[in-house]
Amino acid sequence: MLNRRRRQEDKGAPKWMVTFSDLMTLILVFFILLFSMSVVDAEKFRAIAESFQQRQVLDFLPSAIEFETPKEDRGEQRRDPFDEGKFGGEQDVDMDELLEEVQEFLVTNDLNELISATRDDRGVVLVLQERTLFETAEADVLPDARPFLDKVGTLLAAIPNMVKVEGHTDSRPISTYRYPSNWELSGARASSVIRYLVDNHDLEANRFIATGYGDTRPVVPNTTVENLQTNRRVVIVISDPTYETDETF
Repeated sequence: MLNRRRRQEDKGAPKWMVTFSDLMTLILVFFILLFSMSVVDAEKFRAIAESFQQRQVLDFLPSAIEFETPKEDRGEQRRDPFDEGKFGGEQDVDMDELLEEVQEFLVTNDLNELISATRDDRGVVLVLQERTLFETAEADVLPDARPFLDKVGTLLAAIPNMVKVEGHTDSRPISTYRYPSNWELSGARASSVIRYLVDNHDLEANRFIATGYGDTRPVVPNTTVENLQTNRRVVIVISDPTYETDETF
């Protein structure tokens, strides 16, 4: 009886072999998984590489990934960094690099004495003094202001960012039929600049917002003639898409 039971128990593979087989199967699956992860899909890699190339903010800079674009062609693009459409429409723009190019743009077009460009949390800020745009207490764009507003329009057409135009006045009160206070005057000036840019350039109106601050945001005290002149200004804010605010942008 004992011998029969031993023979019956001895049938089949040893228990250790089952465990060993499971272990080998797991190791095989592990190496198959490693192999599948190591195979590079050439088409997917190229698509990813091209997406990085397209996000290059300034075309005249060398791309992070080189394809068929010769170095000589990239060098030629440095001649006019603000050719219209250069930023590729919907692509985001690096604001620090944009500031550098705006400043270069102003110098190249002899606008640095009429317009100043700075950078703050909101984006790139262009400041245009009143005397370059309007007659005192008026909001109609002067004919002499149109050439450099055209340059600003060319600049804005090359980037996709939202644009806020602010009107500011000094503290001297105004009371006319058209402008009962500085609020109306500052708002009208901001709107006049936007209307000129949209009417004379290929710019979508929904990219702009006009705001009149009156005399509530002076940059210097309204104590001298020079300071009054400094506070009378139009500010164009090329907005940073990452800037968060309770306002529209």
